Amino acid sequence: MQHRARTQEQKEFRRLQILEAAEQHFHEVGYEAFSMASLAKLAGVVKGTLYLYFKTREEVFLTLHTMSLVRWSQTFVDQLRPDMSDHDYASELYKTAIADGSFVPLLIRLEHVIEHNVSMESLIKSKRVFIERVDYIAEKTVPILTLTKTQAAELVRTMGVLLIGTSSTDQRPSLIGEIIPSDVQELVNLFSSETLFIKNACRIIAGIRTEVSET
Repeated sequence: MQHRARTQEQKEFRRLQILEAAEQHFHEVGYEAFSMASLAKLAGVVKGTLYLYFKTREEVFLTLHTMSLVRWSQTFVDQLRPDMSDHDYASELYKTAIADGSFVPLLIRLEHVIEHNVSMESLIKSKRVFIERVDYIAEKTVPILTLTKTQAAELVRTMGVLLIGTSSTDQRPSLIGEIIPSDVQELVNLFSSETLFIKNACRIIAGIRTEVSET
């Protein structure tokens, strides 16, 4: 068992160790089976130590979400190109968000579950990071999609809602490896989260652009 962290540098290092273990635990067992007792064991600390850094289980998840938001947004922005079409932009947003592993699963539970059992201080800190990230992505989006900064920020926020909605369609039974008729496969493909996200994202982008041109 590790000794108690005393200096600020030691405390920050211990906090990062706990968060690394928490993300690993989350990937292994998912949201519902995630436990502070198992996290403490994985992080190599006593359970009480966890509560020196995070007041509740949800505060761990809120911090993981904020980390994944920053990580994903930077990955997405790094993939942006001046010659991207609306479809390319939407596709890259979807693929990078899903590839993160933590971002979308935590985003889905953020407002309905996670944010209901955290301190106001933690909530405000998380919301400020969200505001900063939306502004950052919007700024990079403006020249690519020919939108104003305000409309680009609206688009980025809407994409988050769309990610939550379309991701729920992937909760159906997996048909991977199954032999099914082509007409049924076509139907399944139409309702895949990626197809639904990209099609609706392109419609939203076009709609927002039309609003800009009319003002």
